[in-house]
Amino acid sequence: MEDLEQTRIRKEKLKYLKEKGIDPFGSKYVRTHQSQDIKNAYDELTKEDLESQKIEVSVAGRIMLKRGQGKAGFMHLKDRSGTIQIYVRLDDLGENQYDVVSNSDLGDIVGVKGFLFRTRTNELTIHVTNYTHLTKALRPLPDKFHGLQDKEIARRKRYLDLLTNDDALRVAILRPKIIRSIQSFFDNKGFIEVETPVLQKTLGGASARPFRTHHNALDMDFNLRIATELPLKKLLVGGLEAVYEIGRLFRNEGMDAKHNPEFTTIEAYLAYSDMEGMMDLVEDVFHQVASDVLGTPEVLYQEETISFKKPFKRIHMVDAIHEKTGINFFDITSLDEAKSLAKKHHIHVEKHFEYGHIVEAFFEHFVEETLIQPTFVYGHPIEISPLAKKNVDDPRFTERFELFIVKSEFANAFSELNDPIDQKERFDAQQAQKALGNDEANDVDHDFLEALEYGMPPAGGLGIGIDRLIMLLTNTPNIRDVILFPHLKSKE
Repeated sequence: MEDLEQTRIRKEKLKYLKEKGIDPFGSKYVRTHQSQDIKNAYDELTKEDLESQKIEVSVAGRIMLKRGQGKAGFMHLKDRSGTIQIYVRLDDLGENQYDVVSNSDLGDIVGVKGFLFRTRTNELTIHVTNYTHLTKALRPLPDKFHGLQDKEIARRKRYLDLLTNDDALRVAILRPKIIRSIQSFFDNKGFIEVETPVLQKTLGGASARPFRTHHNALDMDFNLRIATELPLKKLLVGGLEAVYEIGRLFRNEGMDAKHNPEFTTIEAYLAYSDMEGMMDLVEDVFHQVASDVLGTPEVLYQEETISFKKPFKRIHMVDAIHEKTGINFFDITSLDEAKSLAKKHHIHVEKHFEYGHIVEAFFEHFVEETLIQPTFVYGHPIEISPLAKKNVDDPRFTERFELFIVKSEFANAFSELNDPIDQKERFDAQQAQKALGNDEANDVDHDFLEALEYGMPPAGGLGIGIDRLIMLLTNTPNIRDVILFPHLKSKE
């Protein structure tokens, strides 16, 4: 009810502005500085310096605080760079402008011109000589000191979260800087940035449930892409040799603190490289991006100090399981034996599970939660790696790795499978899994198989989850808080 009364009063003030001939929703305003620009340029100047130099500035922002009454007062104006204090006085502005000041509300957007001075408490402040109303806020802002305490509301109304939560604003500003740093890294390595279709006829490049849609003009069903892998590898066939794409992927799956159905990745492919080359590349990009954005390769995430100093730990998936359980899957030769071990250790076995799925299940159950510092886990079973080269010494496993940090996967990479005959067999095996109930199995991509038959060079490929990297670098534990507009359940 209080908000309704506030809105009623504010609409009365809107009417008052119109009666004074002032547009309540304003127009262009020329500003010379943002608030932080002023602090960066003039914070070293003394009170005497400012008095002698009479530095004039013009800023625009939202009123976040008002104090004082009668013939003078102070306000805090907030723009995207921060907050600055302004001083308004009847004698400087005249009755007409000061009347507008007196009728302003928290949340209104205004422009001010004036000169810099220091208050008795030595705060750098703008002494306003001209005050312009720009936008009337018809609803009251959330409490300045508490912001939006309900995380659900903060995510639904991100615009209010940004206004009242400096940490939300910090993350929003850091996100594009992190992405630009990643982009710069790959550009400087000679990679070519490309774009591939979001609508894909054939499902492939990852194991995930898709979102499906229909194109009316073509009368065809499409999937929103779950990966960019196969189109990018076709470009290797075309001779581009080093390509990457930063883009959105869509997976029709569960949601939690680490998963959103729409998320951002980078995938990169390098001809004449392999899995170990991708390990080197991942070490370099994580080290550089952290150093670029934070000034250090060491990152504080929750209670852990994470170091991106090279080299990262490297361990085979089977060895990692052996360390935690004493079970050596290199010595397990039959599916029945693997199933027996799974039952003994309370590992759930799906109908379509083969040897490799059980190895993965053991890893997820016993190992994943123990990986804090950056760790390359390599040697994934062939059943869960349909696009990676087989290991020459033990063809049950592949030349694939995942990077784990703070119990989560951050990157996935392999020596790319470029044998079209082997690839066809892997796709067929995926179809068999699908028939047994694996909803995440890949389709057979005949166009990709044809491209491989023209010859794809040996290559390494990788994918990095950018949202999770941003979570790590900004010390944000929930993926919904590094995505400006996350998907949420309907309130109804």
